[in-house]
Amino acid sequence: MALLKARRVWLWLHRWTGLTLGLLLALAAVLGAALTVLRPLDQALHPELFRSAAQGDAGPAALEPLRQRLAAEFGPKTTLTLRPPREPGESLRVLLKSPQWEGTLYIDPGTGSEQGRRGEHEGAANFIFELHSALLLGDTGKAILAGVSLAYLAILLTGLILWWPMNAAQWRHAFALKLGKGTTRALFDLHRLGGVVLGLLIAVSVASGAWMAWRPLGVWVSGLAGEAPVKPPKVGKAEGPPASLDEIVAAAQARWPEGMVGYVQLGAAADRPVRVRLKLPDDPHPNGLSSVWLHPVDGAVLAQQRWNSLDLGGRSTAWIYPLHTGTLGGPLHEAATGLIGLSLFGLGLSGAWLWWRRRR
Repeated sequence: MALLKARRVWLWLHRWTGLTLGLLLALAAVLGAALTVLRPLDQALHPELFRSAAQGDAGPAALEPLRQRLAAEFGPKTTLTLRPPREPGESLRVLLKSPQWEGTLYIDPGTGSEQGRRGEHEGAANFIFELHSALLLGDTGKAILAGVSLAYLAILLTGLILWWPMNAAQWRHAFALKLGKGTTRALFDLHRLGGVVLGLLIAVSVASGAWMAWRPLGVWVSGLAGEAPVKPPKVGKAEGPPASLDEIVAAAQARWPEGMVGYVQLGAAADRPVRVRLKLPDDPHPNGLSSVWLHPVDGAVLAQQRWNSLDLGGRSTAWIYPLHTGTLGGPLHEAATGLIGLSLFGLGLSGAWLWWRRRR
């Protein structure tokens, strides 16, 4: 009797958590699965933005004139993140945030001329990414999705408890899949077995999504490990004309010549250092997490940190980010990530349908 009451409690938790928070995560999951197709499709349909003419023998254009041009157009309170080309023929992308506009500029790396621009939510891929990662609510949306993701782990656990056979006779039918007994029975079996068979993969995807959505999780993990999160160094005073952005990037890359520049981040305030992120050969993160911080005026190196010497939260991100996005294992992993997202969506949809049928 006590066991029966306990199962009723587990069933209640599983049902109503799934019908509320679970459906929100199911929506985020199907959007994430769509991104695995939309992003490469977007690049194929808009080569005028993502591709550029061959650079030729002249080499890439200087970055300093580009920075000055953007500062003159958008004002001094502008934050810039430059993403240099990572393969021949790619455009240089500038993620820009200013009081009057936020979005991405696409620059020809050979001439420095602008090829086009998109607002933060312009284009199907951008809009769906913002909806998938933050519900179009910024940091608030990320915190909501992180909480929902952690709650979904409870859904998977209660589902496993409800599926777990109570005796040897039930074990013989634990993996039964009866598709010829009507739609309701077929969906019930698919929902039950899908959660059990794919539960671990879904749990990894959900937990890594929560990690990526809400940065305080990494801070807490580092704190539990007794490690302080890495913080940007403070910028001291410096006199004289500001250093060229090209000289600053060259000084950063000289620290790890074998590294590829992933991002160049420039803060809006004068007391913020320039951060150059580099991808070293042994770094699993596709954008690189090894960083060099430099003074924005004289270009002096203020600090540097290799990706595998970060705090535990930072080191974990180097693996969790490509694990969640599917870039860790190449195209097959990306395809599997999309299928996991569709499976999570299917579990949410089938669970809601089964509840509705039971209610009727």
